[in-house]
Amino acid sequence: MQLSNFSPTQLEIRATVSRICSQFSDSYWASHDESGTYPHELHAALAKAGFIGIALPEHLGGAGLGISEGTMMMQTIAQSGAGIAGAQTVHANVYATQPVAKFGTEEQRRTMLPPLIGGEVKACFAVTEPSTGLDTLKLTTKAVRDGDEYKISGQKIWISSAQVASKMILLARTTPLEEVKKPSMGLSLFCIDFIKGKPGLELRKIKKMGGRAVDANEIFFDEYRVPATSLIGEEGQGFKINFCHKLINWSKVLHGMNAERCLLAGEALGLGYAALEKAVKYAQERVVFGRPIGQNQGIQHPLSLAYMNLEAAKLAVYHAAKLYDDSAHDSPDAVGIACNSAKFLAAEACFAACDRAVLTHGGLGYAQEYHVERLFLPHRMRD
Repeated sequence: MQLSNFSPTQLEIRATVSRICSQFSDSYWASHDESGTYPHELHAALAKAGFIGIALPEHLGGAGLGISEGTMMMQTIAQSGAGIAGAQTVHANVYATQPVAKFGTEEQRRTMLPPLIGGEVKACFAVTEPSTGLDTLKLTTKAVRDGDEYKISGQKIWISSAQVASKMILLARTTPLEEVKKPSMGLSLFCIDFIKGKPGLELRKIKKMGGRAVDANEIFFDEYRVPATSLIGEEGQGFKINFCHKLINWSKVLHGMNAERCLLAGEALGLGYAALEKAVKYAQERVVFGRPIGQNQGIQHPLSLAYMNLEAAKLAVYHAAKLYDDSAHDSPDAVGIACNSAKFLAAEACFAACDRAVLTHGGLGYAQEYHVERLFLPHRMRD
Protein backbone atom coordinates (compact mmCIF):
# COMPACT_ATOMS: atom_id res chain seq x y z
CA MET A 1 0.00 0.00 0.00
CA GLN A 2 1.21 3.50 -0.84
CA LEU A 3 1.62 5.60 2.31
CA SER A 4 1.76 9.10 0.82
CA ASN A 5 -0.67 11.74 2.15
CA PHE A 6 -1.07 10.11 5.55
CA SER A 7 -0.28 12.22 8.60
CA PRO A 8 2.70 11.45 10.86
CA THR A 9 0.21 10.41 13.54
CA GLN A 10 -1.50 7.93 11.23
CA LEU A 11 1.85 6.46 10.18
CA GLU A 12 2.95 6.14 13.82
CA ILE A 13 -0.31 4.34 14.63
CA ARG A 14 0.24 1.99 11.70
CA ALA A 15 3.76 1.16 12.86
CA THR A 16 2.81 0.64 16.52
CA VAL A 17 -0.29 -1.45 15.82
CA SER A 18 1.71 -3.54 13.35
CA ARG A 19 4.23 -4.32 16.07
CA ILE A 20 1.47 -5.40 18.44
CA CYS A 21 -0.26 -7.54 15.83
CA SER A 22 3.00 -9.21 14.83
CA GLN A 23 2.76 -11.16 18.11
CA PHE A 24 -0.27 -12.98 16.70
CA SER A 25 0.58 -15.29 13.82
CA ASP A 26 -1.57 -16.75 11.07
CA SER A 27 -1.58 -19.98 13.09
CA TYR A 28 -3.02 -18.14 16.09
CA TRP A 29 -5.91 -16.80 14.02
CA ALA A 30 -6.51 -20.08 12.22
CA SER A 31 -6.75 -22.00 15.50
CA HIS A 32 -9.08 -19.43 17.06
CA ASP A 33 -11.29 -19.50 13.98
CA GLU A 34 -11.35 -23.30 14.04
CA SER A 35 -12.23 -23.52 17.74
CA GLY A 36 -14.47 -20.45 17.93
CA THR A 37 -12.30 -19.03 20.72
CA TYR A 38 -12.50 -15.28 21.30
CA PRO A 39 -9.13 -13.51 20.84
CA HIS A 40 -9.02 -11.83 24.25
CA GLU A 41 -5.22 -11.52 24.05
CA LEU A 42 -5.28 -9.05 21.16
CA HIS A 43 -7.95 -6.94 22.86
CA ALA A 44 -5.85 -6.84 26.03
CA ALA A 45 -2.67 -5.92 24.13
CA LEU A 46 -4.40 -3.08 22.27
CA ALA A 47 -6.03 -1.82 25.47
CA LYS A 48 -2.69 -1.85 27.29
CA ALA A 49 -1.20 0.28 24.51
CA GLY A 50 -4.13 2.74 24.73
CA PHE A 51 -5.73 1.97 21.39
CA ILE A 52 -9.26 1.08 22.52
CA GLY A 53 -9.92 4.73 23.27
CA ILE A 54 -8.20 6.03 20.15
CA ALA A 55 -11.14 8.28 19.19
CA LEU A 56 -12.37 9.13 22.70
CA PRO A 57 -11.58 12.24 24.80
CA GLU A 58 -8.24 12.50 26.57
CA HIS A 59 -9.73 13.58 29.89
CA LEU A 60 -11.54 10.24 30.03
CA GLY A 61 -8.39 8.26 29.28
CA GLY A 62 -8.72 8.18 25.50
CA ALA A 63 -6.20 9.32 22.92
CA GLY A 64 -8.33 12.25 21.75
CA LEU A 65 -7.79 11.37 18.09
CA GLY A 66 -10.36 10.86 15.36
CA ILE A 67 -12.00 8.24 13.22
CA SER A 68 -9.28 8.90 10.62
CA GLU A 69 -6.77 7.45 13.07
CA GLY A 70 -9.23 4.77 14.18
CA THR A 71 -9.67 3.69 10.56
CA MET A 72 -5.91 3.38 10.14
CA MET A 73 -5.79 1.23 13.28
CA MET A 74 -8.55 -1.08 12.04
CA GLN A 75 -6.98 -1.38 8.59
CA THR A 76 -3.64 -2.28 10.16
CA ILE A 77 -5.17 -4.93 12.41
CA ALA A 78 -6.97 -6.58 9.48
CA GLN A 79 -3.94 -6.28 7.20
CA SER A 80 -1.69 -7.99 9.77
CA GLY A 81 -3.40 -11.29 8.97
CA ALA A 82 -5.84 -11.02 11.86
CA GLY A 83 -8.59 -10.25 9.37
CA ILE A 84 -12.12 -9.49 10.49
CA ALA A 85 -11.72 -11.55 13.67
CA GLY A 86 -8.90 -9.34 14.92
CA ALA A 87 -10.66 -6.14 13.92
CA GLN A 88 -13.89 -7.16 15.62
CA THR A 89 -12.19 -7.54 18.99
CA VAL A 90 -12.10 -3.74 19.24
CA HIS A 91 -14.48 -2.69 16.46
CA ALA A 92 -17.62 -1.88 18.48
CA ASN A 93 -15.62 -0.36 21.32
CA VAL A 94 -14.37 2.30 18.88
CA TYR A 95 -17.52 3.27 16.98
CA ALA A 96 -20.39 2.37 19.34
CA THR A 97 -18.97 4.62 22.05
CA GLN A 98 -19.02 7.69 19.76
CA PRO A 99 -22.66 8.63 20.52
CA VAL A 100 -21.95 8.35 24.27
CA ALA A 101 -18.86 10.54 23.95
CA LYS A 102 -20.64 13.17 21.87
CA PHE A 103 -24.19 13.16 23.23
CA GLY A 104 -24.04 11.68 26.72
CA THR A 105 -23.96 13.71 29.92
CA GLU A 106 -20.64 14.29 31.65
CA GLU A 107 -21.65 11.78 34.31
CA GLN A 108 -22.45 9.16 31.66
CA ARG A 109 -19.13 9.74 29.94
CA ARG A 110 -17.25 9.53 33.22
CA THR A 111 -18.88 6.27 34.35
CA MET A 112 -19.38 4.47 31.03
CA LEU A 113 -16.27 5.17 28.96
CA PRO A 114 -13.13 4.72 31.14
CA PRO A 115 -13.74 0.98 31.80
CA LEU A 116 -14.15 0.42 28.05
CA ILE A 117 -11.05 2.43 27.23
CA GLY A 118 -9.02 0.52 29.80
CA GLY A 119 -10.13 -2.82 28.39
CA GLU A 120 -11.76 -3.89 31.64
CA VAL A 121 -15.10 -4.37 29.89
CA LYS A 122 -16.21 -4.90 26.28
CA ALA A 123 -19.19 -3.42 24.47
CA CYS A 124 -21.54 -4.58 21.73
CA PHE A 125 -23.95 -2.60 19.52
CA ALA A 126 -27.57 -3.74 19.14
CA VAL A 127 -29.67 -2.28 16.33
CA THR A 128 -30.48 -5.03 13.79
CA GLU A 129 -33.68 -7.04 14.23
CA PRO A 130 -34.80 -10.19 12.41
CA SER A 131 -38.07 -8.71 11.18
CA THR A 132 -36.75 -5.33 10.01
CA GLY A 133 -33.18 -5.84 8.76
CA LEU A 134 -31.97 -2.59 7.19
CA ASP A 135 -35.35 -0.89 7.76
CA THR A 136 -34.11 0.46 11.07
CA LEU A 137 -36.93 2.96 11.57
CA LYS A 138 -39.41 0.06 11.75
CA LEU A 139 -37.65 -1.72 14.60
CA THR A 140 -39.97 -3.06 17.28
CA THR A 141 -37.80 -3.56 20.36
CA LYS A 142 -39.39 -1.28 22.93
CA ALA A 143 -38.27 0.41 26.12
CA VAL A 144 -41.11 1.34 28.47
CA ARG A 145 -40.50 3.79 31.33
CA ASP A 146 -41.36 2.36 34.75
CA GLY A 147 -40.39 4.76 37.50
CA ASP A 148 -36.60 5.02 37.65
CA GLU A 149 -36.16 2.19 35.15
CA TYR A 150 -36.95 1.14 31.61
CA LYS A 151 -38.33 -2.30 30.76
CA ILE A 152 -36.88 -3.53 27.45
CA SER A 153 -38.70 -6.13 25.35
CA GLY A 154 -37.91 -7.36 21.85
CA GLN A 155 -35.31 -9.19 19.79
CA LYS A 156 -31.97 -8.30 18.20
CA ILE A 157 -29.90 -10.39 15.82
CA TRP A 158 -26.33 -10.57 14.45
CA ILE A 159 -24.94 -8.87 17.53
CA SER A 160 -21.18 -9.43 17.56
CA SER A 161 -19.22 -10.02 20.78
CA ALA A 162 -22.34 -10.25 22.94
CA GLN A 163 -20.96 -13.41 24.57
CA VAL A 164 -18.05 -11.43 26.02
CA ALA A 165 -19.59 -7.94 26.33
CA SER A 166 -20.84 -6.50 29.58
CA LYS A 167 -22.03 -3.21 28.03
CA MET A 168 -24.45 -2.71 25.14
CA ILE A 169 -25.33 0.34 23.07
CA LEU A 170 -28.99 -0.32 22.29
CA LEU A 171 -31.54 1.33 20.01
CA ALA A 172 -35.13 0.83 21.10
CA ARG A 173 -38.51 2.41 20.51
CA THR A 174 -39.88 4.45 23.44
CA THR A 175 -42.99 5.61 21.58
CA PRO A 176 -44.99 3.13 19.45
CA LEU A 177 -44.60 3.62 15.71
CA GLU A 178 -48.32 4.21 15.22
CA GLU A 179 -48.21 7.14 17.69
CA VAL A 180 -45.46 9.19 16.02
CA LYS A 181 -45.71 11.61 13.11
CA LYS A 182 -42.53 10.30 11.49
CA PRO A 183 -40.89 6.87 11.80
CA SER A 184 -37.67 8.59 12.92
CA MET A 185 -39.44 9.84 16.03
CA GLY A 186 -39.84 7.87 19.22
CA LEU A 187 -36.52 6.02 19.02
CA SER A 188 -34.09 6.24 21.92
CA LEU A 189 -30.49 5.26 22.47
CA PHE A 190 -29.28 3.50 25.62
CA CYS A 191 -25.97 2.38 27.05
CA ILE A 192 -26.95 -0.52 29.29
CA ASP A 193 -25.34 -3.07 31.54
CA PHE A 194 -25.58 -6.37 29.68
CA ILE A 195 -25.82 -8.95 32.44
CA LYS A 196 -26.13 -12.59 31.40
CA GLY A 197 -28.38 -14.55 33.72
CA LYS A 198 -30.38 -11.50 34.73
CA PRO A 199 -34.15 -12.01 34.40
CA GLY A 200 -35.54 -10.91 31.06
CA LEU A 201 -32.43 -11.65 28.98
CA GLU A 202 -31.72 -14.65 26.74
CA LEU A 203 -28.67 -15.02 24.52
CA ARG A 204 -28.24 -17.52 21.65
CA LYS A 205 -24.99 -17.93 19.70
CA ILE A 206 -25.34 -18.21 15.92
CA LYS A 207 -23.27 -20.92 14.22
CA LYS A 208 -21.44 -19.38 11.26
CA MET A 209 -19.71 -20.46 8.06
CA GLY A 210 -16.65 -18.29 8.80
CA GLY A 211 -15.36 -15.65 11.20
CA ARG A 212 -15.98 -17.98 14.11
CA ALA A 213 -13.42 -16.46 16.51
CA VAL A 214 -15.82 -13.60 17.23
CA ASP A 215 -19.33 -14.64 18.20
CA ALA A 216 -22.58 -13.47 16.57
CA ASN A 217 -25.82 -13.72 18.50
CA GLU A 218 -29.57 -13.51 18.77
CA ILE A 219 -30.72 -11.62 21.85
CA PHE A 220 -34.17 -11.80 23.40
CA PHE A 221 -35.40 -9.17 25.88
CA ASP A 222 -38.50 -9.77 28.00
CA GLU A 223 -39.03 -6.76 30.28
CA TYR A 224 -35.30 -6.58 30.95
CA ARG A 225 -34.87 -3.76 33.45
CA VAL A 226 -32.24 -1.04 33.11
CA PRO A 227 -31.80 2.23 35.03
CA ALA A 228 -33.33 5.33 33.47
CA THR A 229 -29.86 6.85 33.61
CA SER A 230 -28.91 4.47 30.78
CA LEU A 231 -30.72 6.76 28.32
CA ILE A 232 -28.35 8.74 26.08
CA GLY A 233 -29.78 12.20 25.44
CA GLU A 234 -33.52 12.87 25.52
CA GLU A 235 -36.14 10.16 25.21
CA GLY A 236 -37.46 9.83 21.68
CA GLN A 237 -34.69 11.97 20.21
CA GLY A 238 -32.44 9.17 19.00
CA PHE A 239 -32.70 10.57 15.47
CA LYS A 240 -32.43 14.25 16.30
CA ILE A 241 -30.00 16.29 18.35
CA ASN A 242 -29.38 19.92 19.05
CA PHE A 243 -26.20 20.49 17.04
CA CYS A 244 -24.46 23.86 16.88
CA HIS A 245 -27.57 25.47 18.43
CA LYS A 246 -29.71 24.47 15.45
CA LEU A 247 -32.09 21.51 15.31
CA ILE A 248 -31.16 19.38 12.34
CA ASN A 249 -31.85 15.86 11.17
CA TRP A 250 -28.74 14.26 12.58
CA SER A 251 -29.02 10.84 14.10
CA LYS A 252 -27.15 9.76 17.18
CA VAL A 253 -27.33 6.27 15.80
CA LEU A 254 -26.28 7.33 12.31
CA HIS A 255 -23.44 9.28 13.87
CA GLY A 256 -22.18 6.03 15.34
CA MET A 257 -22.99 4.13 12.15
CA ASN A 258 -21.08 6.59 9.97
CA ALA A 259 -18.09 6.01 12.21
CA GLU A 260 -18.65 2.26 11.84
CA ARG A 261 -18.81 2.59 8.06
CA CYS A 262 -15.38 4.21 8.03
CA LEU A 263 -13.94 1.55 10.32
CA LEU A 264 -15.48 -1.28 8.28
CA ALA A 265 -14.11 0.30 5.12
CA GLY A 266 -10.66 0.39 6.69
CA GLU A 267 -10.99 -3.25 7.69
CA ALA A 268 -11.99 -4.13 4.13
CA LEU A 269 -8.89 -2.37 2.82
CA GLY A 270 -6.72 -4.29 5.27
CA LEU A 271 -8.27 -7.60 4.26
CA GLY A 272 -7.78 -6.85 0.58
CA TYR A 273 -4.15 -5.80 0.94
CA ALA A 274 -3.40 -8.84 3.14
CA ALA A 275 -4.96 -11.18 0.59
CA LEU A 276 -2.96 -9.62 -2.24
CA GLU A 277 0.27 -9.88 -0.26
CA LYS A 278 -0.30 -13.61 0.18
CA ALA A 279 -1.26 -14.01 -3.49
CA VAL A 280 1.82 -12.19 -4.74
CA LYS A 281 4.09 -14.23 -2.47
CA TYR A 282 2.55 -17.47 -3.71
CA ALA A 283 2.76 -16.36 -7.34
CA GLN A 284 6.47 -15.65 -6.91
CA GLU A 285 7.16 -19.04 -5.34
CA ARG A 286 4.87 -21.38 -7.28
CA VAL A 287 6.75 -22.78 -10.28
CA VAL A 288 4.84 -24.35 -13.19
CA PHE A 289 6.37 -25.19 -16.60
CA GLY A 290 9.75 -24.09 -15.36
CA ARG A 291 8.95 -20.59 -14.12
CA PRO A 292 6.99 -18.80 -11.36
CA ILE A 293 3.34 -18.37 -12.25
CA GLY A 294 3.68 -14.68 -11.34
CA GLN A 295 5.55 -14.16 -14.59
CA ASN A 296 2.36 -14.90 -16.53
CA GLN A 297 0.18 -11.97 -17.51
CA GLY A 298 -2.91 -14.01 -16.71
CA ILE A 299 -1.81 -13.85 -13.06
CA GLN A 300 -0.25 -10.36 -13.11
CA HIS A 301 -3.06 -8.36 -14.65
CA PRO A 302 -5.91 -9.40 -12.30
CA LEU A 303 -3.68 -8.84 -9.25
CA SER A 304 -2.66 -5.43 -10.57
CA LEU A 305 -6.29 -4.47 -11.16
CA ALA A 306 -7.22 -5.58 -7.65
CA TYR A 307 -4.38 -3.48 -6.23
CA MET A 308 -5.45 -0.38 -8.19
CA ASN A 309 -9.03 -0.77 -7.00
CA LEU A 310 -7.83 -0.97 -3.39
CA GLU A 311 -5.70 2.15 -3.85
CA ALA A 312 -8.67 4.04 -5.32
CA ALA A 313 -10.98 2.87 -2.52
CA LYS A 314 -8.36 3.94 0.03
CA LEU A 315 -8.72 7.56 -1.15
CA ALA A 316 -12.49 7.42 -0.65
CA VAL A 317 -12.15 5.80 2.78
CA TYR A 318 -9.80 8.35 4.29
CA HIS A 319 -11.69 11.22 2.66
CA ALA A 320 -14.85 9.99 4.41
CA ALA A 321 -13.06 9.57 7.74
CA LYS A 322 -11.76 13.13 7.54
CA LEU A 323 -15.23 14.46 6.74
CA TYR A 324 -16.57 12.58 9.76
CA ASP A 325 -13.91 14.07 12.03
CA ASP A 326 -14.65 17.54 10.64
CA SER A 327 -18.42 17.01 10.75
CA ALA A 328 -19.01 20.25 12.67
CA HIS A 329 -18.09 22.05 9.46
CA ASP A 330 -19.83 19.77 6.94
CA SER A 331 -23.46 18.91 6.30
CA PRO A 332 -24.72 15.57 7.66
CA ASP A 333 -25.70 14.57 4.11
CA ALA A 334 -22.15 15.08 2.85
CA VAL A 335 -20.74 12.96 5.67
CA GLY A 336 -23.31 10.20 5.18
CA ILE A 337 -22.78 10.05 1.42
CA ALA A 338 -19.01 9.89 1.83
CA CYS A 339 -19.11 7.20 4.51
CA ASN A 340 -21.59 5.00 2.65
CA SER A 341 -19.67 5.41 -0.61
CA ALA A 342 -16.38 4.55 1.08
CA LYS A 343 -17.77 1.41 2.67
CA PHE A 344 -19.23 0.22 -0.65
CA LEU A 345 -16.09 0.92 -2.69
CA ALA A 346 -13.80 -0.67 -0.11
CA ALA A 347 -16.03 -3.75 0.15
CA GLU A 348 -16.06 -4.17 -3.62
CA ALA A 349 -12.30 -3.77 -3.88
CA CYS A 350 -11.75 -6.14 -0.98
CA PHE A 351 -13.95 -8.85 -2.44
CA ALA A 352 -12.16 -8.66 -5.78
CA ALA A 353 -8.76 -8.88 -4.05
CA CYS A 354 -9.74 -11.80 -1.80
CA ASP A 355 -11.39 -13.64 -4.67
CA ARG A 356 -8.34 -13.15 -6.87
CA ALA A 357 -6.05 -14.31 -4.04
CA VAL A 358 -7.99 -17.56 -3.74
CA LEU A 359 -7.88 -18.09 -7.52
CA THR A 360 -4.16 -17.34 -7.67
CA HIS A 361 -3.56 -20.16 -5.22
CA GLY A 362 -5.53 -22.54 -7.45
CA GLY A 363 -6.92 -25.51 -5.56
CA LEU A 364 -4.79 -24.63 -2.55
CA GLY A 365 -6.78 -21.41 -2.17
CA TYR A 366 -9.50 -23.62 -0.75
CA ALA A 367 -7.11 -25.10 1.83
CA GLN A 368 -6.71 -23.61 5.30
CA GLU A 369 -2.94 -23.95 5.08
CA TYR A 370 -2.52 -20.79 3.01
CA HIS A 371 -5.00 -18.64 5.03
CA VAL A 372 -6.59 -16.87 2.05
CA GLU A 373 -9.85 -18.75 2.61
CA ARG A 374 -9.93 -17.34 6.15
CA LEU A 375 -9.69 -13.82 4.75
CA PHE A 376 -12.27 -14.48 2.03
CA LEU A 377 -15.13 -16.06 4.01
CA PRO A 378 -15.78 -13.36 6.66
CA HIS A 379 -15.64 -10.64 4.03
CA ARG A 380 -18.29 -12.39 1.95
CA MET A 381 -20.47 -12.47 5.06
CA ARG A 382 -20.03 -8.77 5.82
CA ASP A 383 -20.09 -7.49 2.22
